[in-house]
Amino acid sequence: MRRAAITGWPVTHSRSPLVHGYWLKKHGLEGEYIRVGVEPEGAEAFYRDIAAADLTGANVTVPHKELVAGLCDWLDPAAEAMGAVNTLWLEDGRLMGANTDGLGFLGNLDQWAPGWDKAGGTAVVLGAGGAARAVIWALLSRGFSKIRVVNRTEEKARLLADHFGSAVVAHGWDKLGTVLGQASVLVNTTSLGMTGKPPLEIDLAPLPGTALVTDAVYSPLQTDLLKAAAQRGNPTVDGLGMLLHQAVYGFERWFGIRPEVDAELRSLILTDLGVTE
Repeated sequence: MRRAAITGWPVTHSRSPLVHGYWLKKHGLEGEYIRVGVEPEGAEAFYRDIAAADLTGANVTVPHKELVAGLCDWLDPAAEAMGAVNTLWLEDGRLMGANTDGLGFLGNLDQWAPGWDKAGGTAVVLGAGGAARAVIWALLSRGFSKIRVVNRTEEKARLLADHFGSAVVAHGWDKLGTVLGQASVLVNTTSLGMTGKPPLEIDLAPLPGTALVTDAVYSPLQTDLLKAAAQRGNPTVDGLGMLLHQAVYGFERWFGIRPEVDAELRSLILTDLGVTE
C-alpha cells in the first residue's frame, strides 16, 4: 500500500491528512496519508532514507524545508529557485524534491479569479518570508514585469529581491502608499491579520479599484484586508485555496491520480477550521 505523510516539527495541527484522506476516499484508492513528527536532531537521517519509514513520499513543513532541499538528488525549478522543498518522492532510489507552494497560489487564483494575470503589470507583495518567496516565483512565472516587495525590515526584502533579480524591487513599509498606486495585484504573505496575531493595518486608498487582492492567511477566511478591499469594490480571493491547490501535485505523484479541489473538500476544511463562508 502506498503511504505518504506530512513531516516536520510539529505536525499535530496540519490539515494535510484531511485533504489527502478526502481524495483517497473519493477515488477509492488503497493508500494512507499520516502525520510523522521529525525532530530537528534526527531530520537529516530521516529524510536521507524515507523508504525506511515505509513512505512512498512526503510533504515537508517547518522547520525542515531548506534542509531537505540540500539533501535531494534532484529539485524541480521552483524548489531550486526557492531553496526550499515541500514535496518529496522516490524515483529509482533517488530522492526527488519539489516546491508546490507557488503552484498552489496560482491554482487558487486561477480557480476563483480566472484571467487575473492577463493584464500583467506590477504586483505588490507584503512580507519577505517563505510564502513571499513562493508567491514571487509564481508571479514571475506568469510574466509580471515588476514585483514590489514591501517589508517592515527592508534589508530582508532586499535580500529576497536580490535572489530573484531586477524585476523584483524591495521597499520599506513607509513606501507602501506609493507602491500601492501602481499595483494590479496585492498579496499579503505576512501573518498579520491571522487569528491571534496583530492586525494588518494599511490604507488601501491609493490602490486602483481594479487591483486583485489576495491573502495567504486563511484563518479567518475573510481577513480585514479582504473585507476592506471588497468594500471598495476590488476583486478578492481568500487564502484557503492556496493550501488546497498546493496539495494536488504531491497526491498525483504518490497515488497516480490528479485530484480536483472541489466545493466538498473546501467545505470539509472550513468545517474543521470552524469557519463559515
